[in-house]
Amino acid sequence: MMTVIVPKRKVIGRNVLKTLKWIFFGAVILFLYFPILYIVIQSFNSSLTGHSFAGFTFKWYGEMFRDRNLMEAIRVTISMAIIATIVSVIIGTITAIGINALNKRRRQQMILLNNVPVLNADIVTGVFLMLTFQVVAAFLPGVTVFGYTTMLISHIFFCIPYIILSVIPKLNEIDSNMFDAALDLGCRPYEALWKVIIPTIKSGIITGALIAFTMSIDDFVISYMTGGNGVMNFSMWLYTMKNPFANNAMQKASAYNTLISVGTLLVLVIYNILKKAKKGQTK
Repeated sequence: MMTVIVPKRKVIGRNVLKTLKWIFFGAVILFLYFPILYIVIQSFNSSLTGHSFAGFTFKWYGEMFRDRNLMEAIRVTISMAIIATIVSVIIGTITAIGINALNKRRRQQMILLNNVPVLNADIVTGVFLMLTFQVVAAFLPGVTVFGYTTMLISHIFFCIPYIILSVIPKLNEIDSNMFDAALDLGCRPYEALWKVIIPTIKSGIITGALIAFTMSIDDFVISYMTGGNGVMNFSMWLYTMKNPFANNAMQKASAYNTLISVGTLLVLVIYNILKKAKKGQTK
């Protein structure tokens, strides 16, 4: 029986390469998650400046709930993100199904048009929407146009393209004759859409909804351009604090961001658990 002798240089080279891979992986994880960890630590830091850890406290969570302006900004942020996500999912999914039904040339043209808002800088989209609302306001004298509604419309506007981009690849994966087959088997058009097409592309819809929710809850530039009448989301509220440590704004912001991060993590964990349980039942 022959034994293969691996040269010592090759062994050392492999070990070095493996070590470098782990160092790179660790650096990427640290770069991505250290800011979140830092915010979580600051939310429990009793220090007024945050430059050092002065002790463990839940004080800033209580301060967050007692700050009426902050709680109103959080209410606007979360309610707008939820409504914008629901509306954009409905419109975006229907639009994606319509685009997928076009011929190849028209489909490519529509996808190209859909990509324009995604590639646009936020400042360009924000200025465009602001000017559009100003034109509408010119035809409605005496009516306050800018406010919660204009901000909500803007969020729906920039969320829809992400839904379409997430749904169309899933539509391309299914059999193009599936809808016609459902009609031949006795389904009405809306039944075939709801019972056959939607369940098939469900993962794309969920992915698009998560992206839309994230884009909406995190937006500042477009919200700042199209808001008004005293309506502020969380990012606008934080921007109005010229000194980030005035009135403990940074500590309260850290508490809010910690709750959002923990809530998002719990949703993802629960979703994955339910998904695995469902797969286990189907086997």
